[in-house]
Amino acid sequence: MWRRSIFIFLAALAGAGCVTNPVTGKSELRLVSTAQQIQQGEQNYAPLLQSQGGELVVDTELQRYVSGVGQRLAAVSDLALPYEFTVLNNSVPNAWALPGGKIAINRGLLVELDSEAELAAVLGHEIVHAAAGHSAQAQSRALILQGGILATAVAANDSDYANIAVLGANIGAQLINQRYSRNAELESDHYGMKYMAAAGYDPQGAVELQQTFVRLSAGRQSDWLSGLFASHPPSQQRVAANQVTAAELGTRGIGGADTYANAMARMKAAQPAYDAYDKGRKALSDGDLNGAAALGREAIDRLPREAHFHALLGDVELKRKNYDNAVRHYGQAINHNDNFFYYYLQRGLIAEDRRNDDRARLDLERSVSLLPTGPAYMALGNIAKRQNRPQEAVAYYERARGSQGQLGIAAEAALLEIDLPANASKYLRTRSGLDDNGGLFVEISNPMRVPLGNIALVIDYIDAKGQQRRVTRRIRGVLQPGQSSRIATGLGPFQAANQFRVNIASAALTE
Repeated sequence: MWRRSIFIFLAALAGAGCVTNPVTGKSELRLVSTAQQIQQGEQNYAPLLQSQGGELVVDTELQRYVSGVGQRLAAVSDLALPYEFTVLNNSVPNAWALPGGKIAINRGLLVELDSEAELAAVLGHEIVHAAAGHSAQAQSRALILQGGILATAVAANDSDYANIAVLGANIGAQLINQRYSRNAELESDHYGMKYMAAAGYDPQGAVELQQTFVRLSAGRQSDWLSGLFASHPPSQQRVAANQVTAAELGTRGIGGADTYANAMARMKAAQPAYDAYDKGRKALSDGDLNGAAALGREAIDRLPREAHFHALLGDVELKRKNYDNAVRHYGQAINHNDNFFYYYLQRGLIAEDRRNDDRARLDLERSVSLLPTGPAYMALGNIAKRQNRPQEAVAYYERARGSQGQLGIAAEAALLEIDLPANASKYLRTRSGLDDNGGLFVEISNPMRVPLGNIALVIDYIDAKGQQRRVTRRIRGVLQPGQSSRIATGLGPFQAANQFRVNIASAALTE
């Protein structure tokens, strides 16, 4: 089997061949085409924006400004892609690029920059990651190292929301959380500065940006370490390389300190409100509900239109089990921003817990349309089960079981409670073989995260007289998660595998 897989993989390599990198002009192995990269970006951009805090909606002028700077740089890039630039409502200083030119920059990074040239340096760097296919290069290396199997495990990140997204919705997170190689970072700095110069910006902005990053890195600020520095580590080497590039390009062009200050004026004025909010989230996670509520109200007093602040008060009231107040706050959040999954999710979960199923279903379906999450799918499964729609419940629980931790286990148990009696063979694995005397043995394994018992096998076989026979064998005891059991069936001797067939007839959940 493994030889066949290697053959298929080598055939894929032969079909892929080498391509010329449009940015560097170098020949390189590329297993992910430009069209595939564009498709990856389009499929993953919207859910990733949601999982990282959603778009910043309180300052649409800032969104337009950042997008304008990005498009000015994109116009001089070496690869025409459907570039898109979004400001995220996230305090962590970070920026990232998906394959295909989908780029995001956090509010928390914008407030740390001092000029339009520095913003151009950040965006130009990310444009090069997309145009040069650095994510595609990383994927190609992963394909080679793993024998043709691309890992889809999602790396953890520090978003408040990403940890509840189900695996299928977050497959692109591995692309924005990966650590680029040193060469990829140096390439993005170098060619990003060339894009800056071509677009009319002063490349010295990239030098100043890296000098700031090195200083902040030396201070080991935790928010920086969890954000931009995790995937784009700064170094004195990068500063020196940028100084050389700036000298080659010259330092003429737009600095734009005043222009940037004007564009950021509203966000700078709102920063105390976001500082209060961040402290409130920390107080909430520490169990200080009174402190979190006070900080949430302070944030709202300073910036009433920010939906996240109202959702913080909703979370506080939910912890206090003041459900009507929590619903009111989530509703206020939705009034200020009706395009973020979390507010609908929280309101829908309260309604489902109170058995207000019709109201819950509307909110939860809206939530998963924005970002599929385990809690939403679990609650929708519960609603479908109560309303006697078992197949719909199975579909929801199947999605929810992709969640990590206890939620995934609970969803799996709920799924098996409905589907196991009729489809036990979907969830247990069997491996048959013959012993030295030709006797048939069967190994049964439980790949689920819950214990299973009362397992019965049905064995169809051809006896010594050539007659078709069927027998049942029961497995004693319980198979714990990940456990296997091997039984001798007492049947045989057989000469070949085509003389018998083994199926799992039934199984049941156990305590």
